[in-house]
Amino acid sequence: MAIRKIVLIEPKSPDRHVFSRWKLPRLGLVILATRLKQAGYDVKLFVEEVAPVDFEALFSADLVGLSSITATAPRAYEFARAARRAGIPVLLGGPHVTFLPDEALQYGDFVLRGEADDLIVDLVRAIDSGQGLDAFPSLSRRAGDRIVHNPARASCPDVEALPVPDLALIEGYDLSPQADSLVPVQTSRGCPFNCTFCSVTRMFGREYRFRSTENVMAELRLRKGRYVFFYDDNFTANRARAKELLRAMIRERLGIRWSAQVRCDAAADPELLDLMAESGCYYVYIGLESVSPEVLKGFNKRQTVEQMESAIGAFHGHGIRIHGMFIFGADHDTRDTFRETVRFARAHRIESAQFMILVPLPGTPLLAQLEQEGRLLSRDWSLYDAHHVVFRPRNMSTLTLQVETLRAFCRFYSLWPAVRRAFRFDWYSLAIKLWGHRHARQCRRRLADYVEVTRAWAHETGQKVELRARRTADDIKAAVARFDLDSLRRRRGQKS
Repeated sequence: MAIRKIVLIEPKSPDRHVFSRWKLPRLGLVILATRLKQAGYDVKLFVEEVAPVDFEALFSADLVGLSSITATAPRAYEFARAARRAGIPVLLGGPHVTFLPDEALQYGDFVLRGEADDLIVDLVRAIDSGQGLDAFPSLSRRAGDRIVHNPARASCPDVEALPVPDLALIEGYDLSPQADSLVPVQTSRGCPFNCTFCSVTRMFGREYRFRSTENVMAELRLRKGRYVFFYDDNFTANRARAKELLRAMIRERLGIRWSAQVRCDAAADPELLDLMAESGCYYVYIGLESVSPEVLKGFNKRQTVEQMESAIGAFHGHGIRIHGMFIFGADHDTRDTFRETVRFARAHRIESAQFMILVPLPGTPLLAQLEQEGRLLSRDWSLYDAHHVVFRPRNMSTLTLQVETLRAFCRFYSLWPAVRRAFRFDWYSLAIKLWGHRHARQCRRRLADYVEVTRAWAHETGQKVELRARRTADDIKAAVARFDLDSLRRRRGQKS
């Protein structure tokens, strides 16, 4: 059967999270959909955080493609299982399956490891014809009873050649000027740093690759007057390039307000700060990670607490709000760490904060270390979302890490800091504080059952965790039950 209809799916996260307020699709699958559409394929793209999957469309596809991070992998596998039962070939991609292709091939037919932007069209044609799969770079696949891993590609794709992601391909995504949504734009890939808990450099490399200023500006002209979030892992990694882009944004006066992920070192450059503020930067997301010098060193973060304090002051001095991201559970963390971190965040008047539990993601040195030390407690990937403890901490119990992280979240988003924002007539920050207050308490209620798992982990490690994993895909199973998959498989066999 010739491949004409392709359905691409980005599964939703198991739980609500700090970014659930904004419908922000990851761009990898959107770029693949754009490439396939340009090549003449009938493509439907479902991002579950935006709109639910249409199962009629899913089971009418000639090929199903799924992209997942670690926390969404079990849900991706459930979609894959359903598609294969209907006789539809399944292609998997994304960070999780890149590092665990053997696992992924228990559920799908093909895994394309790493970046797939310039390979996707050729791979679909190869799958369609059955020719060239043996030599296709970065492809893992089933070959009879064997699993075959082709050698990785020799070089990374040229980000300058990437198409502008066609966000209109996302089913249900509202691009109208009235839409209450951030528009994602990615200007670079890779990160020159190498934090031990991060899989970015293993997925995209340490070479910092960026699009030209004119290339990015062509996309930004399409987003005129909108709120833009730059998806770069480190928007200011190359300061000269960042300044050139910001100057172009200032010259063209597109009316864009923007936010991005940056490191503290961006604040050490006064000229860069001036350009950020003048070009419309209103929020920065900074991986502060810890207020402990020992933890920062252990993470290979290459920043100090003093640099963090200086950066916060510099950004605030330019009217730029800060979202601080902190991680609990490192080997040097103690029970005092939680309160010290919240005191730091509140003393420096950080507008919003994210308190995450350390996650040993596949592809990171951290996972290898914890496995070697016998400290990994669960491989239920749906729990690898930075809200659940999945390993045994060194200086505290699993219960302490779980409960104190939730308490830190609630302390930071207590009502008094919100009231102080109201006294200063800072309505935007007030809204964030109030939303955070509500979200923190909802999170505490949702995780109440898992707190009990951590309380008695030594006696009942598996059962409750596995029950949770099954629940994350119950809605898919219920939807699939409406279809006669054996009949669909037979019909597809007859057509081919």
